[in-house]
Amino acid sequence: MQATTRVDVAAAEACGMDAARLEALAHALHDNYVATGKLPHLRLLVSRDERVLLSHVSGMSRATGELLTDDSLFRIASMTKPVTSLAFMMLVEQGLVALGDPVTNVLPEFSRLRVGGDRRPLRQPMRMIDLMGHMSGLTYGLQRQTAIDARYRELGLDEFQQKRSPDEFIETLAELPLEFSPGERWNYSVSTDVLGVLVERLSGQTLDAFFAERIFTPLGMRDTFFELPEEKVDRMTDAWQLGLDGRRSLYDRGARSGWRRRLRFRSGGGGLISTAADYHRFARMLMRGGELDGVRLVKGDTVAGMYANHLPGGGDLARHSASMFSEADYAGVGFGLGVATDLTSGEYFWGGVFSTFFFVNPQEKIIGLLMTQHLPSNVYPVRREFRKGIRRAISDRRC
Repeated sequence: MQATTRVDVAAAEACGMDAARLEALAHALHDNYVATGKLPHLRLLVSRDERVLLSHVSGMSRATGELLTDDSLFRIASMTKPVTSLAFMMLVEQGLVALGDPVTNVLPEFSRLRVGGDRRPLRQPMRMIDLMGHMSGLTYGLQRQTAIDARYRELGLDEFQQKRSPDEFIETLAELPLEFSPGERWNYSVSTDVLGVLVERLSGQTLDAFFAERIFTPLGMRDTFFELPEEKVDRMTDAWQLGLDGRRSLYDRGARSGWRRRLRFRSGGGGLISTAADYHRFARMLMRGGELDGVRLVKGDTVAGMYANHLPGGGDLARHSASMFSEADYAGVGFGLGVATDLTSGEYFWGGVFSTFFFVNPQEKIIGLLMTQHLPSNVYPVRREFRKGIRRAISDRRC
């Protein structure tokens, strides 16, 4: 299985990283996951002080034999959430909305919300910050724990490309009970999809237009979008799914991808396509406190507030989570406004259900990106091994 690993030895030495260990990490992940057929491919990117130290591609982009390339396109799924969260915080900075505002100020449909099968009244109103921190009481059908999430599955509320309009999506949610009163627990959910609708209503723009004008164009992210352009179809990867029987099957073919279709609803929780290079620019902007190449999107304090732990009492997800599934471990992990935070290292991170992943370590000035297309994301410990391997490669610690 072909693999290409590029390590900038001089830059690694200058940045306090062990080049040999970075190269060994890429080879180990390739040998353990791609060469064995567990993952179809891997795209890795590691930087420190914004200098790319490791770039790795391996495996097949498609079942028809095309090789993965540096600019291959990936369905980043829930790595869309930090983008939507940033968009909302831009509107907070504009003064159009506040984190403590009731959601019903913008979504009056939610005034009908009740809690549980017995439809109890909410103990307190759902606030904007409850959506950003997944403490809204909403859920995902994939949680598979309650009659409420079963109804989400029946209605297809988890789907990236729904046939509903944004207004119809909100109307459907308004008819379903919450799992708990807002603010009481943490539960991974469609909250960020609701946040995307809020961005649309507050800004008067569709989500794709807002992202393009306010985030992607200023950051030079030319390969990030909700709808796959025809001229870029040849770069779209296949996505694979592991079944309950342990067999892998194609979930979405790159050449005929469902992401080519015109959308009525753009999922702020999981709808974007991107490349490693584009998302690295987004991560650099976060690490730089909201600015990149002289273009400022938000204030530094806003970014710091996004990756600060907002769980009650400074606790971790192990204490507060009601979720069966999310894109993070629970012990020692807090949650901010769109990203999880390692309470020990200070790293913030998130991933997508197709096994994509990113992290930013603001103290060590390290960014890591891992791209592949394998559903679900919790089958193999590749993310944990990736983060651990990068930490082992630090020769000059700064905190």
